[in-house]
This record gives sequence, C-alpha cells and structure tokens, in this order.
Amino acid sequence: MPRTPAAARTPYGARVPYVPYPSFTSFVKARGPVLLRAARSLTANPSDAEDLLQTALTKTYVAWERIEDHRALDGYVRRALLNTRTSQWRKRKVDEFACDEVPEQETVPGPDPAERQSLHDAMWRAVLRLPDRQRAMVVLRYYEDLSEAQTAEVLGVSIGTVKSAVSRALGKLRQDPELAPVR
Repeated sequence: MPRTPAAARTPYGARVPYVPYPSFTSFVKARGPVLLRAARSLTANPSDAEDLLQTALTKTYVAWERIEDHRALDGYVRRALLNTRTSQWRKRKVDEFACDEVPEQETVPGPDPAERQSLHDAMWRAVLRLPDRQRAMVVLRYYEDLSEAQTAEVLGVSIGTVKSAVSRALGKLRQDPELAPVR
C-alpha cells in the first residue's frame, strides 16, 4: 500500500496538510489526457508540457475547496496552465541583447591558402602517377563524385572491378612519399 505524505507544498513553497479528494483524483483520471494535450499546445517540449500540467494541477488541488462550480474545472485548469506558462515565459533568462554595433567575430585562423594549394598539387601529381585505369576510376569516383555503379557503367566494367581497382589506387596514394607529410 503506497504511503501518503502528511503535508504537501504549494507551488509557492507553503506547506498545506494533505487531504485526499476522491473527486480530484477522478477528475484527473478522466480529464488528464485532454489537459495534457492543452499543455502540449503551450510548449514545444513534451516533458515541459507534463511539468506544466503537473504545476497547474497542483495549483488546482490547493484551491479545490474554494472552487464552487466543479463543472467549470476544465476552464480553471486551462487558465492555470496559461497563467503558469506566462509566468515561466516572463521569468526565462534572455541570452541575447539588442545593441547598436555588431560585436566583432573572433576569427579562427584557417588553413594557409599556399599550403592548401601545395597539398592539392601534390595530390594531383600522385594521382597522375597512378596507372591509367586506376587513375580514371579515382577521378570518376572522387573528383567527379560518381557512385561505384556509375563509374562501372562509364568505364564498361563490373562494380567489383571498380571497388578493387580504387582500393589498390588508394593504397598506392597512401604510400606515395610526396604525400607523407600530410599524414
């Protein structure tokens, strides 16, 4: 049998004695899914919607004895949802501030264009040292960005031939001494 707390806290931190309201329990069981959909319409995150509904139901529970017309409970909880969400929205921390001048971006130095061009030239020279068939397959696969099937179709060979030839060509490129400083 689950234990019931001797007292509960209101959303504002005050302690109130725990008094079970069977009608509140039945209301939550009956209307909970509908109220959760209403909470989800107020937030983008399903977890936030559950928290929002829980807070609104806590406020409703605290005020249960003061609510005279229990036929208007949906409206009461929906108003509590809206008021709670508005309070959360007002309290949120704003990380961005409008200003007259745009702050300067910290620039991270990129690769040196001369080094990049040098690497490009060395790579192209290494590709040119490959046998004609391997070079054609590497150029079609990586420079022209064709798939293995498209490369096989262009060259009139099987896909397996393209795979094995490209694998051998990449092995040769990895062993090329001119590209050794890059590794």
